[in-house]
Amino acid sequence: MANKTKKLPVIKPINNFAMLAMLTAFQIVTGYFSAAAGDKFSVKVIISFCIFIAVEWVYVVSFFTAMHRRNFELEFIAFFLTGVGLAVIGSVAPSACFKQMIIGVVGIVGYTILVFVLGNIELCMKLRMPVAIGAIVLLIINLVLGKVVYGAQNWIEIAGVTVQPSEFVKVAFIFVGAATLEKIQTSKNIIKFIVFSIACVGTLILIRDFGTALIFFITFLIIAFMNSGDFKTIGLAVSAAGLGGAIVIKYKSYVTKRFAFYRHIWEDPFGSGYQQTHVLTGMASGGLLGLGIGNGNIRYYLNDYLTYTDDVFGIICEEWGFIFGIVLVLSFVAIAVSALVNSIAARSTFYSISAVASSGLLLFQTALNIFGITDLLPLTGVTFPFVSQGGSSLISCWAILAFIKASDIRTYNYLGGVKKK
Repeated sequence: MANKTKKLPVIKPINNFAMLAMLTAFQIVTGYFSAAAGDKFSVKVIISFCIFIAVEWVYVVSFFTAMHRRNFELEFIAFFLTGVGLAVIGSVAPSACFKQMIIGVVGIVGYTILVFVLGNIELCMKLRMPVAIGAIVLLIINLVLGKVVYGAQNWIEIAGVTVQPSEFVKVAFIFVGAATLEKIQTSKNIIKFIVFSIACVGTLILIRDFGTALIFFITFLIIAFMNSGDFKTIGLAVSAAGLGGAIVIKYKSYVTKRFAFYRHIWEDPFGSGYQQTHVLTGMASGGLLGLGIGNGNIRYYLNDYLTYTDDVFGIICEEWGFIFGIVLVLSFVAIAVSALVNSIAARSTFYSISAVASSGLLLFQTALNIFGITDLLPLTGVTFPFVSQGGSSLISCWAILAFIKASDIRTYNYLGGVKKK
């Protein structure tokens, strides 16, 4: 019997260089207004954007000519989101913008390397156990040496550089889960992944990083469902997590405090509800088109850290407009759609599971951030992917995107399931 071959997913081609030119024009304009947002025009912000734009062009031209790649849709979305983050950060803290740009370049380099590694599925299977062990070690180090910042012990300092290990463990979690469940699995392998998941989520609860723990749990559910398709098993897992969450809320004062003013922020707008009420007021004042970069009020009510981390989406809606905020959300929807399309024609279960889990993680984290600052969900303090300031977070987001890129059979010049020579 002839082997069935997989067909390329039907994706309408785009003019890569026309798209890159449009993105460049957008970044030049937003970079200029970001640099002019403060009391003094910031040359640092302009330099940051020039370097980042140059890296974008070098990346696309290099892979277009040397590797004959034509599928840059994911990179364009990530370039767009990272550029928006640079503009927001630059308008608030120009010095932090340059640092974020450097980290963004590191993220792109890491993404490129990881895409090459993921192309070799045999190597991925061999790396499964070392990656799992490395993730657990990172979390243990975090548990022992972590510093408490805004209630969570999720930061460690190495040679003057602060790192958030849980962000890198996200990448390992997807890798280990997809690699473990790559083929028709025995109960032994599934139990191993469940134990690994419990160790990760349990450690995150101990360091009080509940937002990230919730992201890990949702990612676990996606991976488990992709493997089994059993709603009963998922229902039991959700019920167990709900019981555990209720216990945490009852006995952890830090979490109890956050839930106490959930949906009651307007009762104390200058106390426990200060952050969210001012974000909501600012978002409403921005209207559909925004007040202009640097003209918003949220940046003056909140400290710089919250302005370009937790509340960056509020800043964008106020100054760039609600329509632009919707565009950002749709960017993550586009990533999720791309992952679903790629997973259908992916070379193996590993790529299908990792792609869907990665897009689900990014989409859920985005929802947690937006719904948290708008009081639709309890405030968790998770970052807005690619946009919020944070080195560990930005590098992690680019690495997670690599799983979706690797699931696209066009990435490695596959045609009909056979690699082109």
